[in-house]
Amino acid sequence: MNRIDLAGRTAIVTGAVKGIGRAITAHLQAAGAQIIAWDIDADGLAAMADTVAGHTVVDIADGGQVRAAVETAVNAYGRLDILINNAGIVGPPTPALDYPEDAWRQVVDIDLTGTFLCCQTVAPQMVAAGYGRIVNIASIAGKEGTPMLAAYSAAKAGVIAFTKVLGRELAETGVIANCVAPAAIETDMAHNQDPEVLRLMIEKNPMKRLGTVDEVARMTAWLASADCSFSTGAVFDLSGGRAGH
Repeated sequence: MNRIDLAGRTAIVTGAVKGIGRAITAHLQAAGAQIIAWDIDADGLAAMADTVAGHTVVDIADGGQVRAAVETAVNAYGRLDILINNAGIVGPPTPALDYPEDAWRQVVDIDLTGTFLCCQTVAPQMVAAGYGRIVNIASIAGKEGTPMLAAYSAAKAGVIAFTKVLGRELAETGVIANCVAPAAIETDMAHNQDPEVLRLMIEKNPMKRLGTVDEVARMTAWLASADCSFSTGAVFDLSGGRAGH
């Protein structure tokens, strides 16, 4: 694999315990970054303790918890160079007109508001230092709209739009913000979907397969590096040819 140099960098990865987040954590570590793993899964974080020194139980939809976790991270490590907003949920596969209000709010709170809160709290630390890399994990659903996943599609569309705003607002600060928009990726989250929904996702993909967590992690690692220097507010598709715009 290409060598990404993140030596001396400190990175927060949200949703770090499983799937894409776990792969991103491993790739950033391999590149030399010091990881602070955030997740709501306390047992999962404890199981990572031997390989990831920094870990904090955080509900990213709770602004108070996010602010407390950032304060803890700054006190412990002195600097925050990288933020990977990966934590998210899909929600129940339900037609939009029947979508439960409580499920809608939960998906939007975690996937969109959680990303906003993490950026709003971490980015000022980066601006003060004159350097930072923010990578938000969005989804092809946020560009196309996936039937039966109205809340997830809407939240990820919000993540894409928010990233564009953040990238433009911070463009002269040394802080770069981009997002990755994967199609369906080989994770437990994907396989927990309705089989018909998953089949349609694969069928739409010209490569006729799921992406891998390592493919997401490799793109994310580059976006988190100093080599990514003239792209900000951008959406990087990872869709096997599915994305058309």
